[in-house]
Amino acid sequence: MNYSETLEYLYNAAPAFEKVGAGAYKEGLSNTLALDEHFHHPHRQFRTVHVAGTNGKGSTSHMLAAILQRQGYRVGLYTSPHLVDFNERIRVDGEPISHEYVVRFVEEERSFFEPLQPSFFELTTALAFKYFAEQQADIAVVEVGLGGRLDCTNIITPEVSIVTNISFDHTEFLGDTLAKIAGEKAGIIKEGVPVVVGEYLTETRPVFEAVAREKHAPIRFAQDEQFDDVPECQLTGYCQEHNVRTVLSACRVLREKGIITDEDCIGYGIGNVVELTHLRGRWETVRQRPLVVCDTGHNLAGWQLLAEQIRAQYGEIRQRYGEGATLRIVFGMVSDKDVDHVLRLLPSDATYYFTQASTHRAIPVDELVAKASAAGLCGEAFRTVGEAYEAALSQSSPDDFIFVGGSSYVVADLLTCY
Repeated sequence: MNYSETLEYLYNAAPAFEKVGAGAYKEGLSNTLALDEHFHHPHRQFRTVHVAGTNGKGSTSHMLAAILQRQGYRVGLYTSPHLVDFNERIRVDGEPISHEYVVRFVEEERSFFEPLQPSFFELTTALAFKYFAEQQADIAVVEVGLGGRLDCTNIITPEVSIVTNISFDHTEFLGDTLAKIAGEKAGIIKEGVPVVVGEYLTETRPVFEAVAREKHAPIRFAQDEQFDDVPECQLTGYCQEHNVRTVLSACRVLREKGIITDEDCIGYGIGNVVELTHLRGRWETVRQRPLVVCDTGHNLAGWQLLAEQIRAQYGEIRQRYGEGATLRIVFGMVSDKDVDHVLRLLPSDATYYFTQASTHRAIPVDELVAKASAAGLCGEAFRTVGEAYEAALSQSSPDDFIFVGGSSYVVADLLTCY
């Protein structure tokens, strides 16, 4: 098999959540433990940092990886989902795993894993840990896939456990209250391992404190900590202010452990995260005139900040170029998100290009248009993100502002065009 055939095999033989949604979710660690034993426990050959949370996991993971790279370590980075190419999920020092390695892994190991019928994420996690061990990574930053307690990344014992924040998402798996969701995320807390919670709510803080107490795990809340000098982040999304504080709090733990010894590497990593780790899709400027920005924010909590930033950016555009500047939004979401509430957050003074990403989870564009109309938003329907974006671009003047988002998959389809 070549690379594309290998990926098609993986998606079909081990269903991916990104492709089919809830049907790909497998509760429990039995497959993960079997795969781990088969590959001789590769995760024990390098140190780790574990990152869970509802939003901000990817940005936080990339910033920490960038800092550790600058410190001089060989750093593995495991995140999901990918945007353009599957191999973005697994990196060492910012460089993605080779296509050839992925093909070879499947060819050599399929006779073992096929009888197990692992999920796509279970198999990908095993691949990542095996690769990091063979690449002699010193430390790996590992992002949780879903939840924490039963996530297949949860076989690691990290140097620090991080929970960025808690809001409603994947409630069908994690629970229908913030306390229940926090309980699932808190499942990554290990005996005696320090834990950092980025943001907490009245309902969630007691959950984290109780689990940390039970596990004898020192806990700190970045939200309450004071930082004299907050570095400027290369990622300019409003949400990054919270993520940077979480990263700085985690770095305090890593300094106490002697893993970070050079204070300057923290500011450098945060300020150069894109170059060091090649992160994309976080309030990313795709084009200047007209200004085109995309962002992977995809749930209600994320959109509460995104909607505010879109309005602020549009205000700056109008101040610069005049009242004739138009806000154009290319928008699509997946069906398991709180679409109705997100639509109510969107600016009413924008021109909309509703679309659906190339995933089975995308809400059909006709249904999206109907929901948008009920929320007082009007716009045209387009069957693909590319068509919606081209329409927005063709109708724009150089003074306009185009935002593309609503889902990671919408951003992925956009970036595939570039």
